[in-house]
Amino acid sequence: MAGNIRVPLVILLLVYGTFLLGEVSNGLGVRACPQYCLDVEYMTCTSSGDQKLSPRCNCCLAPKDCTLYLVGGTQVHCT
Repeated sequence: MAGNIRVPLVILLLVYGTFLLGEVSNGLGVRACPQYCLDVEYMTCTSSGDQKLSPRCNCCLAPKDCTLYLVGGTQVHCT
């Protein structure tokens, strides 16, 4: 009889744990980062004024409110 109760209990715990894990990850603001690198010459951020900073590969890796300046003259604003 104890074996009959264990299976539904294990399933219930798995479902409950999955639900809690989903809630925790939603609260963390987890996002997927693309694995590509733009040809960035330098970047500037509002927090550092007009200072030219070491470039990051893409906006996913750069801080918010920064602008990436690409080699061809194009600008990409990171929000």
